[in-house]
Amino acid sequence: MTLSAQIAWDDTVLPFQLDRSDIRGRVARLDSTLERLLAQHDYPAPIEALVAEAALLTAMIGQTLKLRWRLSLQIRGNGPARLIATDYFAPASEGAPAQLRAYASFDSERMDESAEPFSLIGEGYFAIIIHQGRDMQPYQGITPIAGGSLCACAETYFAQSEQLPTRFAVSFGPEALKGERRKWRGGGVMLQHLPKASPHAQGDATGEGGLLAATDMLEGDEAENWNRANLLLDTVEPDELLGPAVQPTDLLLRLFHEEAPRVFDAQPLAFGCTCSEARVRQSLSIYSARDIASMTTAEGTVTADCQFCGAHYVLDPATVGFEAQGGSGDEQRG
Repeated sequence: MTLSAQIAWDDTVLPFQLDRSDIRGRVARLDSTLERLLAQHDYPAPIEALVAEAALLTAMIGQTLKLRWRLSLQIRGNGPARLIATDYFAPASEGAPAQLRAYASFDSERMDESAEPFSLIGEGYFAIIIHQGRDMQPYQGITPIAGGSLCACAETYFAQSEQLPTRFAVSFGPEALKGERRKWRGGGVMLQHLPKASPHAQGDATGEGGLLAATDMLEGDEAENWNRANLLLDTVEPDELLGPAVQPTDLLLRLFHEEAPRVFDAQPLAFGCTCSEARVRQSLSIYSARDIASMTTAEGTVTADCQFCGAHYVLDPATVGFEAQGGSGDEQRG
């Protein structure tokens, strides 16, 4: 494969449909975006793996969002990996890249770097939140942590909350291409059955903990089509998911050529964060001068750090808080 072909698919999500199976899907490739997400934090290896898997899921799930919407994925647990949070910002205009960011919080004293990453989450929940705009109430769906991987959690979420049979296959890790240093790459495939009518479970829930599984919602030809597509996806190799030697279109033909795959326009991705000094000032505008004084450092400044991108803000305490803005707290909050 030529370098130009490789670059064409770096940091993209390619939507597709299998016309003979009523199945839609996406192929994701995260290259410099994933490297940027992880390089700015000093995460232990298991936390890096959880962030990489969550970022791939977020990119594939978020691709269908309308312009300017935001999708957030949150995994919270009672183990050493306390929080994995990602945001997908849909493009501001047609043809613009979507933006992706991620953050993890963990207890370093309880961290076992030799442990299987998913086991470090413990008991908790997997949540997807869709922000549709400033004047709209966010949509939120929550399911328990279950299944042995974040991919399995996402599959359970779609079965339980959306009653949509869904399957993910991902691969990620630090890779070194010829003549390059090692850097993070990730790739994945998402399959989702298209419901012909209002979806409903066909029988008892067979998932872990009594939750619904994908096959609980399908029967007859639909179940056969779904099982066949999943068997084909089972043959995918990690290197095929990661690329760059195998282009996403070639991967789809290799896996699903008998299912009549049809591709749509690829969505470019980039690292992006919405933090700014103005947003920091806005978040501090609810505090009184006394509150601001308690936040002031020995150097006489108020500081704030963005957990997602690492930006560091240093502000004059006399210029922040609702009293500095010349109004009351109620006025600022309104």
